[in-house]
Amino acid sequence: METTNPKRIARRAFLGAAAGLALAATGVAGRFRAPATRRAQADLFVINMLGGIRNPNRRGSRGPLGEHPPDGPLTLDERALADALVSGTAAVNTTIGYVAGPQDPFEYSVGDVARWNRIIRNHPDALLKVRAAGDIERAEREGGVGIIQGFQNAAMMGDDAARVGVFAGLGVKIIQLTYNGANQLGHGSMVPENGGLTGFGRDVVAELNATRTLVDLSHSGERTCFDAIAASAAPVAITHTGCRAVTDLPRNKTDRELRLVAEGGGIVGIYFMPFLAADGMAVAEDVVRHIEHAVGVCGEEHVGIGTDGGTTAVDDLEAAYEATRREVEARRRAGISAAGERPGVVPFIPDLQGPDQFRRLAGMLRARGHSSERIERILGLNALRVMRDVWGE
Repeated sequence: METTNPKRIARRAFLGAAAGLALAATGVAGRFRAPATRRAQADLFVINMLGGIRNPNRRGSRGPLGEHPPDGPLTLDERALADALVSGTAAVNTTIGYVAGPQDPFEYSVGDVARWNRIIRNHPDALLKVRAAGDIERAEREGGVGIIQGFQNAAMMGDDAARVGVFAGLGVKIIQLTYNGANQLGHGSMVPENGGLTGFGRDVVAELNATRTLVDLSHSGERTCFDAIAASAAPVAITHTGCRAVTDLPRNKTDRELRLVAEGGGIVGIYFMPFLAADGMAVAEDVVRHIEHAVGVCGEEHVGIGTDGGTTAVDDLEAAYEATRREVEARRRAGISAAGERPGVVPFIPDLQGPDQFRRLAGMLRARGHSSERIERILGLNALRVMRDVWGE
């Protein structure tokens, strides 16, 4: 990754200045501190395997289930965009499409792909749609952020596995088989019966392989995870999870799941979520503990990060706790919540948020004796390798 190109440095300086102007215009510049330019983070190459670009301080930035409606705004919040640009993020797997709710899964997902395509077109100097691994490197060279379009539920396949090809043609690069509950492919992590991959699920995995779409097993139940790993002819990913051996909660993965993903050439991303601690009060040290355990199980070539969050910090924690209480209630009513979600537990790591979160994580790992090469792999190079293996150049 070239870091001394004068054009790139000038572009980063411009982006930093633009970010500062945007923040001043929105009246938030005095309430948080971010690196002045993306050049300040030029030694970082981050692929966030599950995250987003949003401002959690804006009312209405998420729906009650965390989704954005297909007819929502076609511009991104300026602070969120500025923070993403200076964070060192070369690419982020951004959840789009149907996750849960009353919408028609197929219609909703097609509409959301189109909506995000328009958002990317409306920000050509900052965002690039990722269709192949080379697009991530291009985004990094140009000082922008690559947007990887991914689904967190495959319910939109209906009863037709060929729909995988429809979405692959639209540029969806990562598809998670299930969310927390059951669907026609298999069981999610919160289904007590822990059933395996269905016959239709096997058909979908075959189509995902055929279309070079990355299989994501993050929310799947254990048996569904085992079956999908066995069924896939290509490396698979668990884009955002924790380690069950460290914190015994259903959304975290067992050592056997982690090991099998690694043995197949895939990758496991550790999230910045409350599930990293038994009481839900996870802190930055818990992220490091789970990363270190995953490295011990999988090897340093098969661990990455998938924060399950954005790069803009929450300004008002008390308001965040209240918003979380409402969202947890909505998720429970919808039947999609996971063990560990409860009022009083915010869905992020309070001391590891904001645009310098990846730099701070790198510093913590370095202080624990991890080499620069290992840290670079965890932050982005491992994910790039898997994506290149599955998607091609």
